[in-house]
Amino acid sequence: MQNCKQILTIYVRNQQRYISTTVPLEGKRNFRKFLVYNKRGTRVVKEAQRSNQVDPPVAVHKRGVRDTGMLMNGKYVEIPEKIPELIVPNLDDCKLKPYVSYKAPEVIQSEFTSLDLFNAIYSKKIIDDFKEGKLKEDYSPAEPSENEMLGADEALQRARKTGSDIF
Repeated sequence: MQNCKQILTIYVRNQQRYISTTVPLEGKRNFRKFLVYNKRGTRVVKEAQRSNQVDPPVAVHKRGVRDTGMLMNGKYVEIPEKIPELIVPNLDDCKLKPYVSYKAPEVIQSEFTSLDLFNAIYSKKIIDDFKEGKLKEDYSPAEPSENEMLGADEALQRARKTGSDIF
């Protein structure tokens, strides 16, 4: 009798009430909403995926990683053009810091027009040539600079080169 009372008190102490907030589905679950890639299927399906890599019965999900080659005659061949190449500049002597303070003043810059480009490149030389009298009768420069000797096509080609922007 003494043992029964001890067991009853232990049972009463451990008894707790639980409240379920989910709707009972009689054991049914909707597994379509759970993204479990490459986890479904029997062992037979998974072995078929491994052995028949060209055309598996169930597609193998690669989690967003692209292949760097392809299967040819059952062998994987690397393609150098598909391997990503990262080009990173050497920033050892760079004086800039990676952090920009929120207290930094806001820079408002107007649109860079063709007149601004003309003033940045040609205007100083034209003024100097005029003051020194180095202009011909048709007001063309007697000693043209490298930029003044460019043709229209060559100037356009230089302007569209990578890294040609002035500012």
